[in-house]
Amino acid sequence: MGTASFRVKIPRTAPTESNPLAAPNAAGAAETTTDVPGTFITAMPPLAETEMKELEVAAVNPPYSYSRISYNDRTKEYLYEVIEPQLSRHEQELVTHLKSTLAKILGSETSTLTAGEKKSYLRGEVEEYFRTRQITLSPLSTERIVYYIQRDFVGYGPIDALILDPLVEDISCDGVDVPLFIYHGHYESVKTSVVFADEDTLNSFIVALGQRCGKAVSVSAPILDGTTPEGHRVQATYAREITTRGASFTIRRFKEKPFTPVDLVLTGSASEEMIAYFWLAAEQGESLIICGGPAAGKTSTLNAIALFIPPTSKIVSIEDTREVNLPHENWIPGATRSGTGDRGPDGKAAGEVDMFDLVRAALRQRPNYIIVGEVRGKETYTMFQAMATGHTTYSTMHADSVKSMVNRLENPPINTPRILLSALNNVIIQIQARTDKGVVRRLKQVLEIVGFEPETNELITNTVYEWDPGTDKFVFKGHSFLFDKIMELKNLTHDEMDSEFQRRVAVVHYLADAKINDYRQLWKLVTGYYKDPKEVMERIQKPVAAGGA
Repeated sequence: MGTASFRVKIPRTAPTESNPLAAPNAAGAAETTTDVPGTFITAMPPLAETEMKELEVAAVNPPYSYSRISYNDRTKEYLYEVIEPQLSRHEQELVTHLKSTLAKILGSETSTLTAGEKKSYLRGEVEEYFRTRQITLSPLSTERIVYYIQRDFVGYGPIDALILDPLVEDISCDGVDVPLFIYHGHYESVKTSVVFADEDTLNSFIVALGQRCGKAVSVSAPILDGTTPEGHRVQATYAREITTRGASFTIRRFKEKPFTPVDLVLTGSASEEMIAYFWLAAEQGESLIICGGPAAGKTSTLNAIALFIPPTSKIVSIEDTREVNLPHENWIPGATRSGTGDRGPDGKAAGEVDMFDLVRAALRQRPNYIIVGEVRGKETYTMFQAMATGHTTYSTMHADSVKSMVNRLENPPINTPRILLSALNNVIIQIQARTDKGVVRRLKQVLEIVGFEPETNELITNTVYEWDPGTDKFVFKGHSFLFDKIMELKNLTHDEMDSEFQRRVAVVHYLADAKINDYRQLWKLVTGYYKDPKEVMERIQKPVAAGGA
């Protein structure tokens, strides 16, 4: 399991009101749960089928919601179950009535409150409701009811546990009465126990998603593309207007803790030497495009490498939906905006701001580094012009090789002349591969764009690192023009260049060995190295020296 999840002890059957701290175990004896405070609120139901084998139980929002992942030996499928408090019929009736009542009285007074303040406000309203109507409930019943009220008014309703689970990357609903699927960090695509069995409930949920994103969705405008205030990317369709199985949605969860270079090493996506190479390239201002297929991890790698951008640099990021997260102070994050009404002769609706508008505006802000989430339109031509005039640019693209990248860049709708492509310095080809370790993400190739051959109209490339699938190792191909450039610029010898590179490798090794993958901690060490590399090297070598003594 991941670091954010842990084993918990939950009663296997529902506790009684008279003795909520005890629940009978399989042998019929009482099992106390006071060692895990609050877990008696939620009871663990038995496995649905005898062929199911429980793999892990994790706390998502203790002491209320948990996840259970099991495996069916007969069907060879995983199941992700959301375990929430079990309500009696009376409790369910109270929840339904409370939701109807609170929906009428909640108004603008809660719109400015934070999520925590809203939860406290709702708890107070529920308790006041019971007091004024002289409804007497046990503390256990009250906690269960408050949970569902907070979940549905502040959280994401039936999918709230999925949103809160840090190992869930994507959530997908394909229609009415169809189990939701998730992409799990350990088990890949997994069916869940969550189902929208009622069409009206699913349609209402889609409307609520649109409201969270600040957008309207209806029969006349049935497609929703947006971002929630937390940064989750949402794509949804309303009712059966364009999806015949009913409304649908896909949510890509936003990671509050972005992927770091250490994560690339710990997951085996890259080697420590490759990370040190990216560090030198970022410091040198080398432009980069990361190519790969869907879910290859392109944006995660982009964010990780961007952490090496020098702290004094000015950065402008441009995305359709916010995914890049940086600790730099001098950083302007930009995101596109959809317009309203019909599209004009230029193909844009009133008030629409697209990637081209943002790239053009970025050039007037005198950035040192421009990060473009994904290139796929006319903004690419402007981006390459920025590269040619000295702006370091990072971006991602759907392509599986340099050849397919060039084909996409040269042809409609991008139409970038090949001569401009020589302004690009580095290309990373990232893949999702199936190995004996399961499905893994690997940086298949790291290439340099060396130049342009006018006679053959071909780009000249040099492969710096390549992944060997047989050994699952990364191989240095013998030469890097980046090292040549740095040696010439700083007047270094080969030995001095190699020493500097090995120092960076040692820093990355220290970070990976200590599992320092919090981006702010990592950022402090990288910033310290830019200011005083000697002091940082002394600091990371102290434990080694002490161990040798």
